[in-house]
Amino acid sequence: MTSSVDPGTDLRSADDPDALAMADRLRLSATRLARRLRQESGTDLTPSQLSALAAIDRHGPLTLGTLAEVERVAPPSVTKAVAKLEAEGLVARRTDDADRRVAWVSLTAAGASRLARIRRRRSVWLATRLAALDDRDRRKLAHALDVLDELAADTR
Repeated sequence: MTSSVDPGTDLRSADDPDALAMADRLRLSATRLARRLRQESGTDLTPSQLSALAAIDRHGPLTLGTLAEVERVAPPSVTKAVAKLEAEGLVARRTDDADRRVAWVSLTAAGASRLARIRRRRSVWLATRLAALDDRDRRKLAHALDVLDELAADTR
């Protein structure tokens, strides 16, 4: 796995204490929220397995190599995660007709159902928390989500 920071990137923000403090706070908040959502998911899947399952759902059938690229992990890591998902009946693996060395993975009905339940549990937990916010905080959060979407956009 490689860093997404281009070697030619202007790192002047590293000298901006306000930007660094905000980056630290944002990273910590995002990490805490992700951890809490994982806890609320009610699943025994690892974060890597769940991420692979979601990527297969999002992109459709993928080769193991493409899944590794999408997930930005080493191919052996994807192979291990997919083997576990396949053993649980959540994904199906098939060999490519043209190149028997290539394996394709796709979501099974059980995998789609399990992923939908996990997403629903997480969304219900989060919606309950959001419902407790007053209108002013909800508007601030809605604006912040737009900014976070821009920050997270893949600009490669």
